[in-house]
Amino acid sequence: MSIAPVEIERPEVVETTASDRPWKVIVWNDPINLMSYVTFVLQKLFGYSKEKSHKLMLDVHLKGKAVVSEGQREKAELDVFRLHEHGLWATMEHDG
Repeated sequence: MSIAPVEIERPEVVETTASDRPWKVIVWNDPINLMSYVTFVLQKLFGYSKEKSHKLMLDVHLKGKAVVSEGQREKAELDVFRLHEHGLWATMEHDG
């Protein structure tokens, strides 16, 4: 007597790895740059409207920081680099 193999349906498992989570780019408050300059830089680098850039600048000024972009690691690194080139204090972190 032989036993025939039984086919079973495997459930699809979608795993999220750390690399799938977006990186956040954060601009921090500093005592040097004018609020109008921060607004200008956000408009220039990210193409945000004046209103959105102004709101983000107010978050930086009043809350101490603002998330200005999200994306894959390479994009976040480039955004941080570009913000540094314009004299803003920026870092990146994993979305958690």
